[in-house]
Amino acid sequence: MRVDKFLKNSRLIKRRTVAKEACDTGRVSLNGREAKAGSEVKPGDELTVRFGNGEIRVRVLAVPETVKKEDASSMYEAI
Repeated sequence: MRVDKFLKNSRLIKRRTVAKEACDTGRVSLNGREAKAGSEVKPGDELTVRFGNGEIRVRVLAVPETVKKEDASSMYEAI
């Protein structure tokens, strides 16, 4: 699954276009390297997303194509 789609499906970022812009501006890292929007995410990967003053680090647990709002937090665990 693409990084921007994962961020949207996991509800870490609300819209896919915003997730793509975050990747394009270098605010998303995948396993310690800057991620492009089309980079592939798989279980076990670590994502870092920088927002304004802070950042969030998560480990990818699952990458289902569709997910309900209630189950979105099961796609990752905070580090």
